[in-house]
Amino acid sequence: MGRSKKKVRVGMIGYKFMGKAHSLAYRNLPFFFDSDAEPVMQAIAGRDEAGVKAAAEKLGWSSYETDWRRLLERDDIDLIDIGSPNNTHAEIAIAAAEAGKHILCEKPLCMNMEEAVRMQQAAHKAGIVHMICHNYRYVPAIRYAKKLIDGGRLGTIYHMRATYLQDWIMDPQFPLVWRLRKEVCGSGTHGDLMAHSIDLARYLVGEMTEVSGMMETFIKQRPLGEMSGGLQAAASGTAEYGEVDVDDAVAFLARFASGALGVFEATRFGKGNRNGNTLEINGSKGSLRWDMENMNNLHLYLDEDERGMQGFRTINCTEPEHPFAGAYWPPGHIIGYEHTFINLISDLMQGIAGGYSPSPNFDDGIRNQLVLTAIEQSARSKQWGSIPEF
Repeated sequence: MGRSKKKVRVGMIGYKFMGKAHSLAYRNLPFFFDSDAEPVMQAIAGRDEAGVKAAAEKLGWSSYETDWRRLLERDDIDLIDIGSPNNTHAEIAIAAAEAGKHILCEKPLCMNMEEAVRMQQAAHKAGIVHMICHNYRYVPAIRYAKKLIDGGRLGTIYHMRATYLQDWIMDPQFPLVWRLRKEVCGSGTHGDLMAHSIDLARYLVGEMTEVSGMMETFIKQRPLGEMSGGLQAAASGTAEYGEVDVDDAVAFLARFASGALGVFEATRFGKGNRNGNTLEINGSKGSLRWDMENMNNLHLYLDEDERGMQGFRTINCTEPEHPFAGAYWPPGHIIGYEHTFINLISDLMQGIAGGYSPSPNFDDGIRNQLVLTAIEQSARSKQWGSIPEF
């Protein structure tokens, strides 16, 4: 007879792009991982009853609510999964913590530092398990890169450069969806894409001490409209336009506490790039490169290789020795984007079973927000800005 596992009853808020990704992870986790806790897809919440009911049926949720507050009132919910727009994160997370619910929150953690601190304090006071969904930390190749760096294989780290390039809003007639409205999302490309690059930089290289940034909005007005799923949108059909008050592109330079330098760029105007999330790290003994669109491959250069054989080798990170990879298929049978969420949920379940908050958690979210805020301030002042300690 197998051991008894803790059942974690999940209440999820939001059911579109990230809701679909999270739902798949909850459904598939027991198939791949023998975790000490197991998710139960208890309830999903959304404002549109017809939409949330259809989503519950399609995605595999046992029930639905049209008000997220009902999830907090239910005694059959243990974990609140927040996948709603950014301006709702703080209110929901603080209320969830006060209700004694564990929390998984989509990134960016919130709209500003004041909200981030309140969220962290509420989570710590309640003693609940909390995580932020930076799923790219859960790519096996990224985990293996971390192992190589921490093991000294690259030597002293001198440089990190990262880009996150997309192109889905380049049409001037693409509507003014919630992701392009400051009151809802807080920032544009900066919080949506650059937040991922910042989190990976902190994970792989360490904390930053100062930054110099610039931000730009290329299209100032757009027709009104709403998201229709994924990264698609539909115009309202009216002739009304609204002001775009968030960034289309952001770039910054950084200094790390270790002495390394960083160069970062994120844009939604990188024509031909659907999800061009890439990074390169250079050290005294070697370098590595990674590209999300070829996420299983890590490119590694080691100076110790003999002359005549030096060059970047390609490591297909699907061997049992690679983090998380052994839970899936035989070597060379690649995994995909959706598996990063399964890997993250496996850590979350272990954390709930063990009573600890796996990283990245709200503490990481605050440190990411410190960097995001400093970049925005630097872009406005056109001066270098320091990252305050927290």
